[in-house]
Amino acid sequence: MSATEAIQIPHLGGSNIGYRFGRPYDPSLPTLVMVNSFTTSVELYRPQFADEQLSTTANLLAIEPYGHGQTRAAYAQFTYWDTAVAALQVLDALGIPDAFVLGTSQGGWIAARMAMLAPGTVKGIIPLGTSMDFESQRSRELGCWNGVEFCTPAIDALAQPVGDDWVIPTELVDATLAEGMGDDVPDDERAFWHRTHQQNYAGDAGRERLRISSINLRDRDGLHGRLDAVRCPVLWMHGTADRVYSVANAEEEIGLFTGSAKAELRVVEGGQHFLSATHPEVVNAATVEFIDRWK
Repeated sequence: MSATEAIQIPHLGGSNIGYRFGRPYDPSLPTLVMVNSFTTSVELYRPQFADEQLSTTANLLAIEPYGHGQTRAAYAQFTYWDTAVAALQVLDALGIPDAFVLGTSQGGWIAARMAMLAPGTVKGIIPLGTSMDFESQRSRELGCWNGVEFCTPAIDALAQPVGDDWVIPTELVDATLAEGMGDDVPDDERAFWHRTHQQNYAGDAGRERLRISSINLRDRDGLHGRLDAVRCPVLWMHGTADRVYSVANAEEEIGLFTGSAKAELRVVEGGQHFLSATHPEVVNAATVEFIDRWK
């Protein structure tokens, strides 16, 4: 697996986008873009990079959203639409003509945005443990979390400038890990994410990126009225133990992809919210099958 690099694109006044290839790019293979979940980085996809069958099926290319990992922009404000545009510009800058897109949680709705913006580029999307709604009363009635309650205390706490020695509090990291991976996060995995988050969210610039990322999660726009613009096939995988978004919500929303070549929901028994991390064998095998079918 290669190291994380940054590539320059023009969006948002000029941006450096963090990305990582699993192996050197092979133009004879299809490409799978992987977009990580809230506050994580390309390291979320270590289980995918380590999978031999997936790695020989497609070029694995993890791209970090605005506010995450090594991605930086000249403009301080950004939305999920900006990340969708940026990811497409990364493909163009790397000379990759088309790709499948897998996204975990927020990565799922970024994948959908990419498919809407560039139907000729995105060959299929694989949303994992996600939602296509805003933080609505409808979604809460279907068993999804209250993202406003989860995000607002952190947004308020991060409102004031901090010194150079500031790092993200571990309790914020632990709250995200609990929602994403459940209560039984191994000690070494927890320690890994404590270190990684504190490297990525340090100083006042790190505080600001974390705050805007949290605002994006809480205040995002819903996609229900736009989903008929997704033309490519969709494989949505959702875990029964997902604390954030419910299977019932996924069951409703998969039916909104009315323009898709084929839209399928696959329920994963015991799967957590960060499904690519907690159930990689299931996700990887289904992804190989999906790419082989639609490449």
